[in-house]
Amino acid sequence: MKKVVIFLCIIIALFAAISLATKMQQSKKTIGNIYGKSNLHPLTIDQLDNPLYQNLILPAALNKKLEKGEDAIVYFYSPECSFCMQTTPILNPVAEEMKISVLQYNLLEFKEGYNQYKIEYTPTLIYFIAGREHARIVGLHTQEEFEDFFTKI
Repeated sequence: MKKVVIFLCIIIALFAAISLATKMQQSKKTIGNIYGKSNLHPLTIDQLDNPLYQNLILPAALNKKLEKGEDAIVYFYSPECSFCMQTTPILNPVAEEMKISVLQYNLLEFKEGYNQYKIEYTPTLIYFIAGREHARIVGLHTQEEFEDFFTKI
């Protein structure tokens, strides 16, 4: 019986050590991140160094931009959305090729965006003209469909 208790204590200690090491590793990655938050979702942490997720916009900056009446194309996504993870590698090269700046809004970190911008599904791409929504495309689309959307707007 003593051996079982010792074995269980060792297993618990190993899990605690792994958990602590993971938490410390995530803390190091989040230092000085663009989100300005120390408590990020692990899926967001995984994207911090991903070149596909570097044109991020925070809620305050987007609100300011729209209140000033500026134009913007905003890609509302969530790191836990499988369609978003398929869309980003299609959308970014199209936008880059067409020399269009697409701002990225992480709904996993800033859930208020769902209500504020009436986002029902992710991914959602919204084109704002003079601070107001002008066009929207929702869901997974092909390269050609994104090219058509950008050409129309």
